[in-house]
Amino acid sequence: MKILIIINDGPYGTEKAYNALRLANQILRDHKGIELTVFLMADAAGCALENQKTPDGYYNIGRFIKSVIRKGGSVKICTACAEARGLDNATLIEGTTLSTMAELATLTVDSRKVITF
Repeated sequence: MKILIIINDGPYGTEKAYNALRLANQILRDHKGIELTVFLMADAAGCALENQKTPDGYYNIGRFIKSVIRKGGSVKICTACAEARGLDNATLIEGTTLSTMAELATLTVDSRKVITF
């Protein structure tokens, strides 16, 4: 089964990205054979920034992104959204990929479940 999780909010300020990535990691941990993609749009493109600095005791979205990738999930970032925020492959977490609206459309049509945050 294919699952698509779309995140629109930035990594910090609200807990939407945090909760979306918690859900993604739980699905990948508990349900084998799931093809899960996280798609970052708008301010969520910042979730894929490498070397995020957070105070001790606070969640670090970058670690959640890396965990999704380690568990076999895919993390894609809207290229237009990333470019509008000055992000490129050199600043992004290894294993994430820049993507397009056309690919998001295909992922949406092909997915059994689409969840947005």
